[in-house]
Amino acid sequence: MSKNLRIGSVPYLVGRPLDQGLDQEPGMEYCQDVPARLIERLRSDDLDVALVSSIELFRMPGYTYIPELAVGTRGAVSSVQVFLRRPLDEIEVIAMDPASRTSQALVQILLANRPEGAPTYLFPGLDEDQRDLPAGAWLSIGDRALRNFHAGTHNVFNPSAAWVSATGLPFVFAAWIVRPSVDIAPHLPAFHAAHELGVRAIPELAREAGAKWSLPATVCEDYLSRECVYNLGTDMGSALEAFGERASAIGLTDSKAKPEAVQR
Repeated sequence: MSKNLRIGSVPYLVGRPLDQGLDQEPGMEYCQDVPARLIERLRSDDLDVALVSSIELFRMPGYTYIPELAVGTRGAVSSVQVFLRRPLDEIEVIAMDPASRTSQALVQILLANRPEGAPTYLFPGLDEDQRDLPAGAWLSIGDRALRNFHAGTHNVFNPSAAWVSATGLPFVFAAWIVRPSVDIAPHLPAFHAAHELGVRAIPELAREAGAKWSLPATVCEDYLSRECVYNLGTDMGSALEAFGERASAIGLTDSKAKPEAVQR
């Protein structure tokens, strides 16, 4: 088994302010993949720590997480949207994005007690396009969701904005989740240094993304610097606890999983 710390991160713009420079850190092996595949690799001991969907913390006992640092928000984010073909209260079927289990769970939590009744959900495979399924709405995450949202061709329901409005808490989309028995405490300074480097790089990241996607750099910079929050401080624990409780209440998680933050 490799003595290096094996790190996985997402291939989306949203991850760069957290993992900037980790691929150059000595003693670390770095890779990128979609969240669902990173989770599979974390469970199979192929990775030691991964920036993945926060719902995973509550699906297997024994995980810990790096405190404070996360892909979070205190409102709406452009990269996680439910695109609507008709008004939300008329939607009977929603096709889920297969890449993010946290976003799937968040939508299910928010719509579980809808007056019209909870929708039916379709869960395509990783190689399927949820937009092609027979549904009145589809969940989309990542860079494609951001681009399509700013194209303005569909009305949307923004789940993170709805969460913040309902709970008064921030939402944690992704966290650095640590596999059981991995001692990551000695590496914490490297993760905080990566975050500091990533925040400084936001203007350049925004310019590159804007040129690639034919979006104004100001839109991309606003997304990275205002919509997304990468250090939630002590609010991170409260937000995760509330999410875990609500997910467990509708049968989405293992109620025995009580993840704790890595101690410095």
